Amino acid sequence: MSAEDTIKETVTSNDVVLFMKGTKSMPQCGFSSRVAGVLNFMGVEYSDVNVLADEEIRQGIKEYSDWPTIPQLYVKGEFVGGCDIITEMTLSGELDQLFEKEGVSYDKEAADKIREANA
Repeated sequence: MSAEDTIKETVTSNDVVLFMKGTKSMPQCGFSSRVAGVLNFMGVEYSDVNVLADEEIRQGIKEYSDWPTIPQLYVKGEFVGGCDIITEMTLSGELDQLFEKEGVSYDKEAADKIREANA
């Protein structure tokens, strides 16, 4: 299976996927840590893909999304964004709206706490 096939299978068979450096329990870079931290704090069930474990996936995900950086968040097969976009969406409430629209469960109170702490 090619890297592109693996990526496509991963993003279409999981509701929420984070391609990141490291894992959700042990991120290996600050940007990956920030996005994983938001998802973990909000109680979102998601699959994590450690791009450091596979160079073909690491390069392939950038081509798949046409986005040059990692982490990359996918919801219901669609690319949402990287660290800056996810941070902005969390603070504006857009991430909550996306999760609600797509039927992804999350802790609304936790999301509100993130916004309060960053107000």
